[in-house]
Formats: sequence, structure tokens, C-alpha cells
Amino acid sequence: MTAQIIDGKAIAANVKVWLKQQISQLKQQHQKVPHLACVLVGENADSASYVRSKLKTANDLGMQVSDLHLPAEISQDQLLQKIQQLNLDQNINGILVQLPLPKHIDENLIIETINPEKDVDGLHPQNLGKLFANQDGIKSCTPLGCMILIDSVLSDLSGKNALVIGRSTLVGKPMAAMLLNADCSVQIAHSKTKNLAALCQQADIIIAAAGAPKLVKADWVKAEAVLIDVGLTWDQTAKQGKGGLVGDIDFASVSEKAAAITPVPGGVGPMTIAGLMLNSFEATCRQNNLPVVVYR
Repeated sequence: MTAQIIDGKAIAANVKVWLKQQISQLKQQHQKVPHLACVLVGENADSASYVRSKLKTANDLGMQVSDLHLPAEISQDQLLQKIQQLNLDQNINGILVQLPLPKHIDENLIIETINPEKDVDGLHPQNLGKLFANQDGIKSCTPLGCMILIDSVLSDLSGKNALVIGRSTLVGKPMAAMLLNADCSVQIAHSKTKNLAALCQQADIIIAAAGAPKLVKADWVKAEAVLIDVGLTWDQTAKQGKGGLVGDIDFASVSEKAAAITPVPGGVGPMTIAGLMLNSFEATCRQNNLPVVVYR
């Protein structure tokens, strides 16, 4: 059996087509356009690349964008003041602070300072709390993208056994909450978990977000399983010694057994950006007391 490859690029493209139509209607009917502000601190090349990709996508969808590139030596107080300025700016609907930040800055404090209504990353404690309480609110981008990927191959998640490998605030914990809200029976595994292979063998859905290259093997999964690979690690041995990106799932072997699987790259990555764009649109609607149209 060969697994169905869940094409994150293609699904993200569908999301963008839908979003572009929604943003056009928002402008025509209500004279509103989402305005996303991206804050980049320092000269981290990977972070700069991510921000460029996010800003380009937002611009292509018809959003307004603001690119704030601040020096690495900026003080924490100065950055907090900048966040407060964006909070108070009624023209800004979404605020994204690209992580990681320089070591002298408290990331949690910065995230907590963002107005929850403008927290398009979905990482503010208030938004995370609403997620765990199964209340309406902005959801974490990567888990939101993962749920759309899962929905593309499974029409009904009710009663499914889901395993989330990883317990980060960025992915693992909110991912578990979303699956629980979709009526899955959810387990969370992490570095201290024993018998991980046995847990995987029981799972209908596996979300691998541990940052451990090729952790999940073919003999760990059942034939009916759907696997979403959030891992992203540079492997020098990949691609005939040239190096390459690999995930937390051993794609070569698992793709020959499981029902469906996301590739790395080209799976979760594009959907994380799509999730950010959906959140930016949703935030704009909420701030203007307009109905929130949910992507299906």
C-alpha cells in the first residue's frame, strides 16, 4: 500500500484563492482591508526569509502590510513600546513578532503584550485559553493549518485516536486542543514518554512535532493511519550527501504503509502561512464587528 500524499502546497493554494475572494468582498462591501504588521528583530537569515514569504503572501492576497525591521540590540523596553504603538494603531489589524528573538528579550513578555485581538499567531495566553475552552478566538497558525490538512483526507474525526508527539506551546499543546475540540481521543507524547512506538501503533492520526528527525518508523504505524509531519531538520546525509530538509517521520518507509502522509518540505510549512493569512482576515472581521466566514 502506498500512502496518499497530502499536498500542502496545493491545499494552501486553494486557501489563498478563497481568501483573496473574501478580502475582495470585504473591501467592496465594507471598505476594509486587513493590515498585517510583521516585526523582525535582528539579522537572522531564516527569520528574514520567513517574514519575506509572509509579507509577499499577504500582499498577493490584497492585504496591506507593514515591515518593521528592528536592530538586534534594541532593548526590551523599546520593543515593548513598539508593540504598544501597534496595539493602539487602529489601522493595524494583525501583529506578528517573528520568533526567535535575541536572548536579552523575554519572548513570553512580548507575546503577552500584543493585543489578543491582533495576535494573528494565536500565541497570546488569552487566545490559547479560549482554544482550550473551545471558545471562538484566533487559533495557533501551524495547528490550524494541520487541521485543514487532516480535514482534506478525513471527513469525520469524531472518535478517532489522535497522538501528538511534542508538547510545545507553539504546536503540540494547541494541536491537542484542536483535535480534542474535534471530538478525537487525544494523547500527547514527549521526550519523557515511554513506549512511544506502542502509542503510535494505536493511533488513527499522528502529529509529529518533536524536532527529532525520522523518529516515527513504518513499523510504528498502522495501515489506516494519517500522519502530519511538523518536523523540520537539516540533514546533511539527505539527497546523496548534498543535504536536505527532513521531518520527524521516516517518509520513505512510512509512505509505503500509512493511508496518508504530508511530505517535508511541501506539507505543513505552506499551511502555516495559510493559517496566518486566515487569522489576519478573521482578526479584521472581528475588530470591525463583521461576521467571521470560516474556510471549509
